This record gives sequence, C-alpha cells and structure tokens, in this order.
Amino acid sequence: MKQVTISLDGVRDKNIMQLKKLNVTLFPVRYNDKYYADALASGDFTKLAYYSDICVGAIACRVEKKETGAVCIYIMTLGVLAPYRGLGIGTKLLNHVIDLCSKQNISEIYLHVQTNNDEAISFYKKFGFEITDTIKNYYSNITPPDCYVVKKSFPQTQAKK
Repeated sequence: MKQVTISLDGVRDKNIMQLKKLNVTLFPVRYNDKYYADALASGDFTKLAYYSDICVGAIACRVEKKETGAVCIYIMTLGVLAPYRGLGIGTKLLNHVIDLCSKQNISEIYLHVQTNNDEAISFYKKFGFEITDTIKNYYSNITPPDCYVVKKSFPQTQAKK
C-alpha cells in the first residue's frame, strides 16, 4: 500500500470553516454556534484530518465535567468524506482522542449513535466502546429518532484530588 500522509490539525478560528463545510456534507443535522464554540473550547480534542493536504474528515468533541468532578469527553461528531473512508482516517482521529484521554486521566468518552447506524456502532466497538443505553426520540427530524449511548471508560490510574 502506498504511504499517503494523513495529518491532523487543530481547529482554530481561521480554519473553522473547514469543519463547517465537512459537517454540511457529512451529517443530516445542522450544527449551531454552541457546537462550534464547544469544539473550539475543547482544544486538542477537536481535530481536522487531511489526506495529502485535502481536508477530508474531523472529530469534534466537548469537554464535560460531571458532578463528581470527573472530566469526560463527548464526541459531538466524527466523520470522514465517503471517498476517503477505509483509509484509517477515522481510526487516526479516534485514536488521537483516546490517547489524549488516557494521558489526561479522563474517565470516559461517550457519544450518541443513531440506532440504525451499524457501521458506526461496529467502528466504535473495535475501539472498546460499549452500548450502555438507548434514548428514545433523541433526534427530532431524522428517522429512526432513537439513539444508543456508546461509551468507553478508562481505568482511573491516579487518586482523585
């Protein structure tokens, strides 16, 4: 297989349009300003993926604090343009976030997946995510409206401060 460079880049004000363009192409949902503010605020947890210098995918996360003080990461979106799927781009994006979580002592990563999205469900399962819950009527204007909560927990190494 010929080596093609897949590189990741942070999302900043100057390239946030790339993320907006990708999302319009990839997802049946329109994202609001809060989504983009959360994505920017997550810092290193939100990345654009470039395949030979073309922006072809992205992962956008939100950093959340639980009542317990534990920090968890919510994957708002992870997507790769259709012609570029199967090349390890989604894997690279997700592994980047998983690695950051284990380095930063984050307790879990989770996301919502539409119940009929078998491709996404099997993708996340490969990385040790598990379906922990089903939410009925989570989506308002797509069918089916139900979603699974898909979660990966990390063993907490150090004691909580």
